[in-house]
Amino acid sequence: MLILFEQMLILASGVRMKRAVIVGAGIAGLATALRLGQEGWHTLVVERASARRSGGYLVNLLGAGYDAAERLGLIPALSDRALGLFTTVLVRADGRPKLTVPPAVAEAALGARTMSVFRGDLETALYEAVRDRAEFRFGTTVSSIDQDAHRVTVRLSDGTTQDADLLIGADGVHSATRTAAFGPDHRVDLPYVVAAFPLAHPVADVPESSATTFIGPGRTAAIVNLGPQRSSAFFTYRCANPGLELEHGPVNALRTAFGDLAAGVPEAIRDLEKDPAGAYFDRVSQVVMPRWSTGRIALLGDSAWCVTLFAGHGAALALAGADQLGTALHRHGQDIPAALADWEAGLRPEVTKRQALAHRGMHQYAPPSRFHVWMNDVTIRAITLPGIRGIVRRGIERQNR
Repeated sequence: MLILFEQMLILASGVRMKRAVIVGAGIAGLATALRLGQEGWHTLVVERASARRSGGYLVNLLGAGYDAAERLGLIPALSDRALGLFTTVLVRADGRPKLTVPPAVAEAALGARTMSVFRGDLETALYEAVRDRAEFRFGTTVSSIDQDAHRVTVRLSDGTTQDADLLIGADGVHSATRTAAFGPDHRVDLPYVVAAFPLAHPVADVPESSATTFIGPGRTAAIVNLGPQRSSAFFTYRCANPGLELEHGPVNALRTAFGDLAAGVPEAIRDLEKDPAGAYFDRVSQVVMPRWSTGRIALLGDSAWCVTLFAGHGAALALAGADQLGTALHRHGQDIPAALADWEAGLRPEVTKRQALAHRGMHQYAPPSRFHVWMNDVTIRAITLPGIRGIVRRGIERQNR
């Protein structure tokens, strides 16, 4: 109703409303719809899935991502869903504690302007903020794309044709929009698999308000217990053939890769058996492209620059990318290609830095040897010392500027 009223006001004023088609109703797509709506655009969001998905893993909003969440008006809603700080216990394979990392260490590493939420809760907050300001079509895909200097024409699987000023591909690392507009050779698959899923009930072997984390050669398993509806599991491991792992499915693959572990891992995998489709289970990939736009078509979020979970900041970069895109479009008015070029020039240095940091993250989440595991433990022990903690905080703050 609100969007119809706004359209009537614009028609009455004689000003043509700019139109955008956004492919993908995840964090990047919803944030873009919200930000463009703030600039007076009419947005149509098309999503392949028949309904919004929930669940997912824990994400940190910090730096430009927190700033973007604040400008998008999300902080009040997210505050109700924020996970807060919790204790992390590093454990051995048999579940015996090895090292306890208190909440103060996480606070030092993340900084004051940060918020940790589950991915599904962030998507919910975005959807609730934009659902009355954008048009949504679920169970819909893009059939073809054509563009000229004045418009982009998008044909949809529901038989309709949309003429728009801008097409945004925010359909993730496996983006069909990217393949259609830029070709297929931009995804770089890495020899790792990741699984993340919510737990219906907290795991008994994990103390409340804490997470147990096992890090061994080539693999990590983490079980987070923050109470009912706030607990989750996260796994990642190195493998020779990620495609074959995906064929096995999450339950069989995780049982094979982590079946020797204790500390809540067996219970988490049993919980997954009840709803394997509810897990995020995929290979780990980066997307590396020389440019993110062509004419009136642009990619945003993982479809353009997936930095991988090893680098973190995926959700934060999606929010920052959407926010900065809206600013660039406002600045350049009718010259959309110039706006897209300006937007990319401002954002690319941060993306490039985060993609480079992913290679360091691989050694943290999937250490190549027992020696690397030991070195990681030494580093974490050092960070727990008060004097070192302050140095880490200052370094993180500089990194997030």
